[in-house]
Amino acid sequence: MSQRRFLFYAAICGFLGVGLGAFGAHGLKNVLSEHGLDIYKTAVSYHMWHTLTLALVGVMPEHRYLRWAGWSLLIGIVLFSGSLYLLAIFNLSWLGMITPFGGVAFLLAWAAIAKAALQYSGGSDG
Repeated sequence: MSQRRFLFYAAICGFLGVGLGAFGAHGLKNVLSEHGLDIYKTAVSYHMWHTLTLALVGVMPEHRYLRWAGWSLLIGIVLFSGSLYLLAIFNLSWLGMITPFGGVAFLLAWAAIAKAALQYSGGSDG
């Protein structure tokens, strides 16, 4: 399957991000504490920024490091933002242990994008 699949995944993630953001702004504003809303807003923010990055990965030329970046971005969205959504809504503090794994996935994605950029500038497509 081609790298373009990440554009499809970005569309799904974007759809979910907008929906979850609207749900938080309208459905949870009177339910969650201020701290819970802050956690939820962080989840939406990271979700959407990394969804945009995933879309960019999906339109870039094929490259093995960009494929790794795409998968890492998806994993990061699920683990980082997903755990924060659930933490904010259900107040399950143990979910905070999962969030850093999503953060590491985001870091790996950005490192893979950097590696791909260096290889593009050097003429190798990996």
